[in-house]
Amino acid sequence: MRILAAALLACLPLTTLAAETYGPRLEGFDYPYPVKIFRFESQRQPLEMAYIDVPAGGKGFAGTVVLLHGKNFCAATWKDTIAALSAASYRVIAPDQIGFCKSSKPERYQYSFGQLAANTEALLAHLGYGEGKLHIVGHSMGGMLAARFALMYPQRTLSLSLVNPIGLEDWKAKGVPWRSIDAWYTGELKTSFDSIKKYQLDVYYNGQWKPEYEQWVRMQSRMYDGPGKQAVAWSQALTSDMVFNQPVVYELPKLAVPTTLFIGQTDRTAIGRDLAPPALKATLGNYPALGKAAAAAIPGATLVSFEDLGHSPQVQDPARFNAALLKAISQHD
Repeated sequence: MRILAAALLACLPLTTLAAETYGPRLEGFDYPYPVKIFRFESQRQPLEMAYIDVPAGGKGFAGTVVLLHGKNFCAATWKDTIAALSAASYRVIAPDQIGFCKSSKPERYQYSFGQLAANTEALLAHLGYGEGKLHIVGHSMGGMLAARFALMYPQRTLSLSLVNPIGLEDWKAKGVPWRSIDAWYTGELKTSFDSIKKYQLDVYYNGQWKPEYEQWVRMQSRMYDGPGKQAVAWSQALTSDMVFNQPVVYELPKLAVPTTLFIGQTDRTAIGRDLAPPALKATLGNYPALGKAAAAAIPGATLVSFEDLGHSPQVQDPARFNAALLKAISQHD
């Protein structure tokens, strides 16, 4: 009943909650740009997808870029990239996927990257992109989604940019133990500010912390501390199962759009690493090797390496990352 009550709360329209904790749809956390809502039906239920839509600044119009967030991130995490792209005359659309951040968190939903790609396509159609082509950029889990989007809608995709995508290895096939959604949920309920920070420090940032990272830790942890924490944890459990069981690595050779991989070389992200035997754990999330293998598998792909950066180059060094991203997508306008 607790999950059901929290899920119902998470599907309600956005409202304002107490400042010390955030609601299940990040009520209380302000995004750097206005948030809009796309209402639609999926799997026999009404849903709301929050998104940022920033017009092109500068002079002229260079095109449209869609930014897809990672599992432990939100549309707001792209704030510096949005500013850089808009200044370079790109329109920027950054959705919060269903189950994440300011979007609905339904209790009963069959999560798949195909479904999330279809939801994103529905948003783009809602915004008037009938058959228009766009630049698709995905980070972490968003990289898996971006790849699925490009596979499903190649006619829609001008270019594909994958920023430290996960799913470049099949953790289950390598021997990482399976776990039930109930087990994922139990683990998610234990999430705290300290556990998030420790994980990001060890896995994302190679032991080097900066004060500006803390806003993104608070963004997550205050949802877990808030009145809808059960709905947040349940959505995270469902999507963890999706990520673990739907690696994209086997379909990389099928990508038929111009693709650039942006790989922070100190990243060691691997889903389920905590359950892996020590010998296996040491081999997982080897992004220097994974990035090279992915670039070799994708026809015509370009690999951009950041030797001193980790899982989130756009957060760690926005200026350097944004310059590299703009260089890549401008070649395919």
